[in-house]
Amino acid sequence: MAVVCAHRRDSSAGESRFGNCRLAGRTHKTAPDFANWLEANIPEALTVFAFPAAHRRRLRTSNGLERLNKEIKRRTRVATLFPNEASVLRLVSAVLSEISDDWETDRSYLNMKAR
Repeated sequence: MAVVCAHRRDSSAGESRFGNCRLAGRTHKTAPDFANWLEANIPEALTVFAFPAAHRRRLRTSNGLERLNKEIKRRTRVATLFPNEASVLRLVSAVLSEISDDWETDRSYLNMKAR
């Protein structure tokens, strides 16, 4: 049995919640613990549908976060030895600040004026 109902591209969070309520209702007799868990946790998972459709495409994967972690790892690997924890924190903070500046000025990853 699918945990989350099939979701059309143009459907809204309200429609998805309705589908999950039906699923929870159907499973309440056979699996009451699962139905309770479903009612408690699925709405949090559906918060992505509160964003514009153009943003959902970017938010459905963790590619951005993985790329950020790779960049931090690449930059810290160059230095290899750090005299103390504060020096690592300074380097990582500088890398994150640089990436943040790039995204804020050069690129438009999540355009707030999405269609």
